[in-house]
Amino acid sequence: MLSQDQTTLEIRTNGQGLTEITDPIQSWVAQSGIRSGQLTVFVRHTSASLTIQENADPDVRLDLETFFAQLVQENPSLYRHTCEGPDDMPAHIKSSLTDVSLTIPVGDGYAMLGTWQGVYLFEHRHMPHRRQVVLHLIGE
Repeated sequence: MLSQDQTTLEIRTNGQGLTEITDPIQSWVAQSGIRSGQLTVFVRHTSASLTIQENADPDVRLDLETFFAQLVQENPSLYRHTCEGPDDMPAHIKSSLTDVSLTIPVGDGYAMLGTWQGVYLFEHRHMPHRRQVVLHLIGE
């Protein structure tokens, strides 16, 4: 019989960077009782995003952060939207270049990520934030 479950995780960030959220996601999927289905992960913000990325070598995360910092400059003279600080409009751009929603298959009661894959919240603002990540699981 098809069933579904939903929850919201509150993730505290330390400012710009990638925060791995795989463990709380896997724990929630396991306790849901749904063995097979589809998981949607959605961040409820416009200046943070989600990504699935390698979780073995921390240099991958540092290289991604460096790349995005070089790609999207924090230069207020480049943007009209500057009222929330010099990092806000670049944060919106970075968020639009990545994902605010991920779809992950679930099998045997866990999110079927690859061996070296982790789910990350990508904080694009300098200041620490409390971000909400909605998990919705549908399956059997």
